[in-house]
Amino acid sequence: MSRLLIDTNIVIDLLSKRDKFYDEAADLFSRADKKELRLTISSLSFANTNYILSKLKSPKEAREILRKFKVLVELLSLDDKITDLALSDERFPDFEDGLQYYSALENGIDIIITRNKKDFKNSKIPVLSAKEFLADKNTND
Repeated sequence: MSRLLIDTNIVIDLLSKRDKFYDEAADLFSRADKKELRLTISSLSFANTNYILSKLKSPKEAREILRKFKVLVELLSLDDKITDLALSDERFPDFEDGLQYYSALENGIDIIITRNKKDFKNSKIPVLSAKEFLADKNTND
């Protein structure tokens, strides 16, 4: 079973129910709930999602949403090595993208799912949008 790193934007699409992107995100997480996929997120994404949700809802509501969400994903920790790799890799001008990438690489992730594929153009790991991944998954099922 593939392990996917879900970028922050996809998590926020799901939890804030962004109109244009919600259905694809919901499909991914529904498949994880059915144990068809193993979804991971970096601890950075978890923190960033809390920050954004707290702007849209009360801090208490944001935490409750995250408590329920956490059962669907495996959290990948950030450590010294991942941070050093992201700091020293100029192919990722956005430090947060570097942290996401090296979290995936160091944890043996099969695919990165994001809406910002251009941010991962130097990735050694396949990078797909949720739509692309689901289309491929539906074709191969």
